[in-house]
Amino acid sequence: MKKILLIEDDQTLRENTKELLEMLNYLVLDAANGKMGVELAVRYQPDLILCDILMPELDGYGVFEALHQIDSTSLIPFIFLSAKAEAADVRKGMNLGADDYLTKPFLEKDLIDAIESRLAKYFILKVKREKIKEEKTAAISSMNQLLDYFQKKGEICKCAKNKIIYEENKNADYVYLLDKGLVKTHRMDEYGKELITGVYNKGNFFGYYCFKNMSSYPETATALEKSMLYRIPHTEFNGILSKNHQLTIELAQLLSDNLSTLKEHLLEMAYGSVLKKTTNTILQFAELMKDKSQDEIKISRSDLASVAGISTESFIRSLSSLKKDGVIDIEGRSIKILNMDKLQSIR
Repeated sequence: MKKILLIEDDQTLRENTKELLEMLNYLVLDAANGKMGVELAVRYQPDLILCDILMPELDGYGVFEALHQIDSTSLIPFIFLSAKAEAADVRKGMNLGADDYLTKPFLEKDLIDAIESRLAKYFILKVKREKIKEEKTAAISSMNQLLDYFQKKGEICKCAKNKIIYEENKNADYVYLLDKGLVKTHRMDEYGKELITGVYNKGNFFGYYCFKNMSSYPETATALEKSMLYRIPHTEFNGILSKNHQLTIELAQLLSDNLSTLKEHLLEMAYGSVLKKTTNTILQFAELMKDKSQDEIKISRSDLASVAGISTESFIRSLSSLKKDGVIDIEGRSIKILNMDKLQSIR
């Protein structure tokens, strides 16, 4: 059953048109104004939209432009309905990219013909797009090609420092590739203490935990500094893997390596000395930020302490000890490594 969204502020016309379309076995959603229409289109992804022009809240032109800017609704067939029959109005609607334009009062046959022809064209083009998409995803057979796919096809997300990217127990809708900045993943224990489970920098994937469809994220991800990343839907990512077994093996190895690193980190938290934990954390961040011009770390003390698994106060005391020995220097919020060899020897 095809789904049609009808956006019309005239209640009588809306109800009559809806009844006609339902008699023709269409599932009809209706909205009394443009703002409500945009919300329904985004939520329910109709197969076609019929939209009046002169409406409260948001007019038909505004509805079309709003939906055209959203990837998931930009290609839905769109037919304007309006009493405005002047050539300029028709031309404006079609120049925006609408698929058709019907003036009121319209004949039932004209409406039905317009709907059926636009739906037929839409599904023919949809099949072609999906075929092209399958061919492109089938060609992804290495991590480098996967990186390139994210950068070309992924949605760009810009995050300010401390912005939450996704939250624990929320729907796991996306997989991420970090292009700039630093991101931490973390969760809270039963006592309300934060445990950082991972730190990611440029070129790292995160947000992927299962080779099946996931229902929710098991942890929270937060930007440690101003960051830029790409994301694609989790279902699309799984589709890529299902067509490329070698890539799946590489990703499984990557996840395995991450688990090994996390295991070592947890063991270090349990048995390492405070100074050793501090040193290892500084070196870990220095490695992640090695593409920067100086061995300088600009991360909050509380985040560094959380990664180390010690209190902020203990971390700061260890930093003071390292500074006194000439291993590091502290300038405001920045930690600068002065003697890398000596720092590594403590490790």
